[in-house]
Amino acid sequence: MKKIAAFFDIDGTLYRDSLMVEHFKKLIRYEIIDEKVWLANARDTFVNWDKRQGNYDDYLFEVCDIYVESLKGLDLCSINFTSDQVIKLKSDRVYKYARSQINWHLEQGHVVIFISGSPDFLVSKMAKKYNATDFIGSTYVFENGTFNGEVIPMWDSASKNVAINGFVEKYNIDLSRSYAYGDTNGDINMLRRVGNPIAINPTKELLSQINSDKNIKNISKIIVERKDLIYQLPASVEILDI
Repeated sequence: MKKIAAFFDIDGTLYRDSLMVEHFKKLIRYEIIDEKVWLANARDTFVNWDKRQGNYDDYLFEVCDIYVESLKGLDLCSINFTSDQVIKLKSDRVYKYARSQINWHLEQGHVVIFISGSPDFLVSKMAKKYNATDFIGSTYVFENGTFNGEVIPMWDSASKNVAINGFVEKYNIDLSRSYAYGDTNGDINMLRRVGNPIAINPTKELLSQINSDKNIKNISKIIVERKDLIYQLPASVEILDI
């Protein structure tokens, strides 16, 4: 008998921010990476986004490029130490709805899979903490114990699509009865593949994509979690262009 799966994006869907950004900050705090790298390259973009004057995806892409470049030549021991600190200190900063859904799926005996664009060495630890059945993240390639600068990405929609195909075969998954949770346009193909797509605090781009796709518009749930309130909206909700 085919199994039901629940596919979860992490950053912005389960975790309230970006695991990669948190790791970047830890590398700076422990003086493994010079703070000047942040000040010279990413701070202005972050400040603009924080004032809601910039695009968060643009900010993340810029930080990602700087992060990957900064990690070149770092040893696995330093990366694992700082990764452990991120999970120890920050991994509880998750959305209540996503956390409760993970627990519900596990109770139902569903296959719970984390699919994230964050580094695999962070995704693996997050998956272990939340008892996920399996996971996949962006693969950071190490040679002789040091990062060589090569990344096999998992942040785009096409890569996540290929990953889902692998999991379907591995676990004999029935996608028509399965669930997917995402928040950005990189999750759109994942949402399209399942019978139960859920967008959690979606970006404008993702919500627009759902609205324009008649195949998923009527079956999608839009979940918004703000402060102490969680509520559900129809995919046809009006978007205010301000």
